[in-house]
Amino acid sequence: MTLLAPLLPALPVVAGGALLLVRRAAPAVALLVAAVTVVQAVLAAVVRPALTFEVFTGYQAGLAVDGLSAVMVVTVAVIALAVLVFAAGEIHESEGRFFGLMLIFTGAMLLTVTATDLVLLLMAWEVMGAMSYALIGFRWRDPGRVRSGTLAFVTTRAGDLGLYLAAGGAVAGAHTLTLASLTTLNAPWLHLVTAGLVAAALGKSAQLPFSFWLSRAMAGPSPVSALLHSATMVAAGAYLLLRTAPVLAATGWAGPLVAWAGAATALLLGAVAVAQRDLKQLLAASTCAQLGFMVLAAGVPAVAGGTAQLVAHAAVKSLLFLGAGAWLSTLGTQRLAELRGAARRYPLVGVTFGIGALALAGLPPLSLWVTKDAVLAAVDDPVLSVVSLAAGALAAAYAAKALITVWLPAPEQRDAAPLGLLERLPLPPLALLAASLGILGLPALFDAWARLLGAPGPVPEAGELAWSGLLALAVVLLVIRARGAFGEIGVLTGWLRLEPLAVAAIWRPLTAAARALARFDDHVIDGAVRTVARAAKAAARIARSPFESGVDGLVRAAAGGVGRLGALARKPQTGQVHTYLAQATVAAAVLAIVIVLVR
Repeated sequence: MTLLAPLLPALPVVAGGALLLVRRAAPAVALLVAAVTVVQAVLAAVVRPALTFEVFTGYQAGLAVDGLSAVMVVTVAVIALAVLVFAAGEIHESEGRFFGLMLIFTGAMLLTVTATDLVLLLMAWEVMGAMSYALIGFRWRDPGRVRSGTLAFVTTRAGDLGLYLAAGGAVAGAHTLTLASLTTLNAPWLHLVTAGLVAAALGKSAQLPFSFWLSRAMAGPSPVSALLHSATMVAAGAYLLLRTAPVLAATGWAGPLVAWAGAATALLLGAVAVAQRDLKQLLAASTCAQLGFMVLAAGVPAVAGGTAQLVAHAAVKSLLFLGAGAWLSTLGTQRLAELRGAARRYPLVGVTFGIGALALAGLPPLSLWVTKDAVLAAVDDPVLSVVSLAAGALAAAYAAKALITVWLPAPEQRDAAPLGLLERLPLPPLALLAASLGILGLPALFDAWARLLGAPGPVPEAGELAWSGLLALAVVLLVIRARGAFGEIGVLTGWLRLEPLAVAAIWRPLTAAARALARFDDHVIDGAVRTVARAAKAAARIARSPFESGVDGLVRAAAGGVGRLGALARKPQTGQVHTYLAQATVAAAVLAIVIVLVR
């Protein structure tokens, strides 16, 4: 069973790589691989395989499935299968490339959650970033999509540098790369490594100030958004912080910093979500906000509650994005104003989307109502608690806004394409998970859940659950009464103007530095190479003259002498017998004279 640990991420990665080259029956192959991966994930969660090997001399690396990664591998595999089923009915162009990239994306996330060291974690982290770039800009003939993918990639890469910093600090401080040994680091290496982990995680999970890249990620196809927002890339940052929560706590400063970063993101990006006029943009901002609760859980810490929130959110957000994708493919729009009546026209999508939206709002008894409170129960700072409650109220507002809009009567009927079976098939199972996963946070099961994860945490009390549920219900009713109408605030609609700030602070300096390096390369390095080449040619010309006049002259003289001798030797060759007889006679006479003289 030890081989199950590397086989779990290797199967989708290898199969995805093959589909990039051999594109026959790509959807069927991808679904088969995803189904086998689910079976492997469940088996790995039960048997808990582990593999350790030496990656460098004296440095251990490995893969292992413990309580936290057992939960994650099953979540990733199940959500990936559901999304790929939907994609098999929606994606038709370059399908081999699409399904290959999606499988590699899934495999990279599985490697991320099972890696026990920074080397394998970094490899998976980089592959996820590359796949997100390729998938966001999948329809590459549209320059806007390519630019969106590039901006998202560069932004996350800025945060990813922190993981390299963490790896370097771990090697310098303790000559180790294993995640479990990071708590043994001493200052200043502990603080350096922790800072790198926090930067990488906040960037990957689109937390402030990196949140804007997730808005750009909406340029990708809907299945990409569903997988990216629920169980892969953006969840990776939250997972890393939950995994390294003991390291955050050991520094004294990282825990509060992470908690406040998560709470601030949940509040501010919740306000951004409320202001959106585009369904996918609303869902994207809500992802940042909901991930904020998971980041808050890592900082408090409340690992059991944060993991429950991560799992429930994966089901909810994949369901919502697939619903939005279904309407986009049939109605050709994702603008909220143009989606009025969409739920009535497609009742299955409307009902399942409604379940996901109500769960996102935190209404009882649905999943995020309980899991969110399992995080908030561990918050003991009154100000942080108030901010978190306000973020929860905003979650009810943006979820209700999306739900009400799609259920309002349409002002006019529009032509719509039918929805395929494969696009409908994953919606009911995801809706069931979105509705029921809240049981993980109930007192009767929460202790067992915490023991599974090896991370005990406070159980949300009945009074806290009741208060949270009533607050969410009140906000939803207010939004219903307002019919989802909110005044437009430019700074919120524009994602807090984070992208222009980042472009000014990161993108322009980066491109300016790239142009400067290009000029340096062209004028200095290439100039030096050209100068050396010209000098070599000049030296060759200088050396050529005496060489040719000396050695070459001797060669030519010898050749000329041989040629003249040959010409002389040809003259006796006349072909006449009497001439040959005369020559023989003369030769014999000469020979006789020589013999006489020698004697």
